[in-house]
Amino acid sequence: MATLILVRHGRSTANTSGVLAGRTPGVALDERGAEQAAALPGRLAGLPLAAAVSSPLQRCRETLVPLLDARPGLPLHTEERISECDYGDWSGRKLAELNDEPLMEVVQAHASAAAFPGGESMRAMQARAVDAVRDWNARIEAEHGEDAVYLMCSHGDIIKSIVADALGMHLDLFQRIHVDPCSVTAVRYTRLRPFLVRLGDTGDLAGLAPREARDTQGTAEVGGGAGAP
Repeated sequence: MATLILVRHGRSTANTSGVLAGRTPGVALDERGAEQAAALPGRLAGLPLAAAVSSPLQRCRETLVPLLDARPGLPLHTEERISECDYGDWSGRKLAELNDEPLMEVVQAHASAAAFPGGESMRAMQARAVDAVRDWNARIEAEHGEDAVYLMCSHGDIIKSIVADALGMHLDLFQRIHVDPCSVTAVRYTRLRPFLVRLGDTGDLAGLAPREARDTQGTAEVGGGAGAP
């Protein structure tokens, strides 16, 4: 079956301001995010992409603009099911203040039981995203053959949940996965099982360098975080 290239959107204005954007409209790439997006065509130059599929949100669409400019014949499709998690009443709030919410502990340790007030549950988020991947795998294979490669541009928690499914991990463990802005994750699907062949590849190792403000409690950044400076 098809090989899926998952690209998290480039760094956004919400990432750098420490806000959980969710589906809030008007969240764009910041200057660093635009640079990351501009580098994406070169990083993917060796891949014969059959199609690009994007979350409808602005930061994902902006991330794909340089790639589409470099490949004018590449079809672009919008897929609602890989849109950001609906964080409901948490959307637009500072992550620092959300850390004091009792629900945050559930999000961190028992994601399958987490449901955001006024939004969706994390189980529902994963189910719709995985369903979208399965449907697109079948469509791409039918139209382009079983060796086809295609791209999806989505969001941190969405990509982490797809990776967890590919690895056969329970959703409660998905916070152990990390994907930086504009990182590339690749999953090769076969008849028997998926293979995770890349995870959070940014093309360099800057994201592994020590950071000034490192979280010693081991909590995951809801929404995916801002990545390396």
